[in-house]
Amino acid sequence: MNIDKIVFAFAGAMILITVVFAVSHSLHWLWVTAFVGANIFQAAFTGFCPLAHILKAGGVKSGKAFK
Repeated sequence: MNIDKIVFAFAGAMILITVVFAVSHSLHWLWVTAFVGANIFQAAFTGFCPLAHILKAGGVKSGKAFK
């Protein structure tokens, strides 16, 4: 699995998990959802993603989106 797939899977999982927590516990969990969405949005334009940087330092092979 490359960095791109891990980043997309992690972002998708975080969004789904926080929506479930927002429905079942507190609407404040939607702030995490908003943060993940904003990070995905800015990464589309800048190419910078903190998780991709951490994974690259950990030795995970690069994909095409995050190098």
